[in-house]
Amino acid sequence: MSTDLFSLAGRAALITGGSRGIGRMIAEGFLRCGARVIISARKAAQCESAAQEMAALGDCVAIPADVSTVDGARALADAVMQREPKLDILVNNAGAAWLAPFDEFPESGWDKVVDLNLKTPFFLTQALAPALRASAHPPAKVINIASIDGIVINPQETYPYQASKAGLIQLTRRMAAHLIREGIVVSGIAPGAFASNMNLDARDRGDEVAKRIPARRIGAADDMAGAAIYLASRAGDYVVGETIVVDGGVAYAAR
Repeated sequence: MSTDLFSLAGRAALITGGSRGIGRMIAEGFLRCGARVIISARKAAQCESAAQEMAALGDCVAIPADVSTVDGARALADAVMQREPKLDILVNNAGAAWLAPFDEFPESGWDKVVDLNLKTPFFLTQALAPALRASAHPPAKVINIASIDGIVINPQETYPYQASKAGLIQLTRRMAAHLIREGIVVSGIAPGAFASNMNLDARDRGDEVAKRIPARRIGAADDMAGAAIYLASRAGDYVVGETIVVDGGVAYAAR
């Protein structure tokens, strides 16, 4: 067995939504394993500040961008490829949620969530495909961050969020079937309860949420980083099109 099975030394990675929450957990894990990391987020000041803080762990820079439109995704891809013409890892993590009653759910909320959660991962990957094909550490890796809400029904009325995450899991399979022929492995992660600005219950009422989780705790940063490192490293080279559920047993308990 290779001694560097989980090493990311010398690899270049882009993580969208990398300034906080799950994206930052993954970024910090990648840095500790030797990767060069670019984080992107819509809020420039927050993105730059996070990159400066994480630079204590390794080579981390910020390229702020709004990837909620195709033009924005392509602009980010152009900026990344100027810095890293050979990209080894792309983590499509940027996402949004919208909660509203069924009878009042607005089209604007639907479009915002579906565009960012489902359309952006496709078009950003498409735009970065030349750099991924040129990876210095083939196969290149694309990791789509889905959610267990795309697998089991969350009682909250987050209709486009749940639909978009289910769609992203299937999109991961479809992209994987095509891109594996080009030396790009596509896979996914479906997180459960992790403390973040998107999951306020886990962040603010973690002990209460933990009671509903078979593992009796919410997810920790190492839980998320470990899954992403596995998929991004040599260890995950043969995992194609699969979405790994990282939720402490919630999805299986629901079944």
